[in-house]
Amino acid sequence: MPGFAAIRAHHASARISLLTTRPLLDLARAAPWFDQVLEDARPRFWDVSGVLALRRTLRAAAPAMVYDLQTSDRSSAYRRLLPRATGWSGIARGASHPHANPGRDAMHTLDRQREQLEMAGITTFPPPELGWLRGVAPAGLARPYAVLVPGAAAGRPEKRWPAGHFAAVARALAERGQLPVIAGGPADTAVAAEVAAAAPMAVNLAGTTDLFGLAGLLGHAALVVGNDTGPMHLAAMLGVPGLVLFGAGSDPKLTAPRGPFMRVLAAPSLNALDAGQVIAALP
Repeated sequence: MPGFAAIRAHHASARISLLTTRPLLDLARAAPWFDQVLEDARPRFWDVSGVLALRRTLRAAAPAMVYDLQTSDRSSAYRRLLPRATGWSGIARGASHPHANPGRDAMHTLDRQREQLEMAGITTFPPPELGWLRGVAPAGLARPYAVLVPGAAAGRPEKRWPAGHFAAVARALAERGQLPVIAGGPADTAVAAEVAAAAPMAVNLAGTTDLFGLAGLLGHAALVVGNDTGPMHLAAMLGVPGLVLFGAGSDPKLTAPRGPFMRVLAAPSLNALDAGQVIAALP
């Protein structure tokens, strides 16, 4: 979002298109930075008809300049789907505005994107306006409430703090007068149910909110506690006080959520981080 805001400020009168995947289409179309939002179906590169359809989509947008903020092998390969004269900021071979820093992979994502845009000539970085995203607090929740985010990326169990420990935090939050609310996506319903079973005073909303609903839930929370996962970045961007838990599965120097009131608690292993330590570190 900081990168989007900077690109819009630099190209105030340009027609800006965003290419993103289906789960993010509605959210992106509500954002104030884009004139159109295009779907990337992520075709396999041997899917000739799918690649040609993506090529038509990109060429119909007729970009004079592309800012590749993903800088993955896949997104870099998309440069070959556009005319060679198209400007390109990123790491694709032959990019007109390369992010020419050999140490870029050791940078925090936000710092890396900012430097990439600076190398492309963007010098103004206004804070992203997020009033459109915060929305309204969910109906029926007693205030104040605190949000627990016990899920993490599928296939990354080393990034998940034990559900029983989240339940202990839920009980501690209830004792200090904050309603514990469990949040997450459809893939997090099993771990959320485990937390709720051990902390029956908690409200379990995992799997029931879309991205707008999640943003509204987080944006009006008194506190959020969770693993290194997407909702924690969203909470940080919205300025919510929080505590994010890191183990050996990821490096906070590279990926920690950044916000004015977001704290990081790191341990060599999340299994070795006991509930008392987390409760003592709560904002």
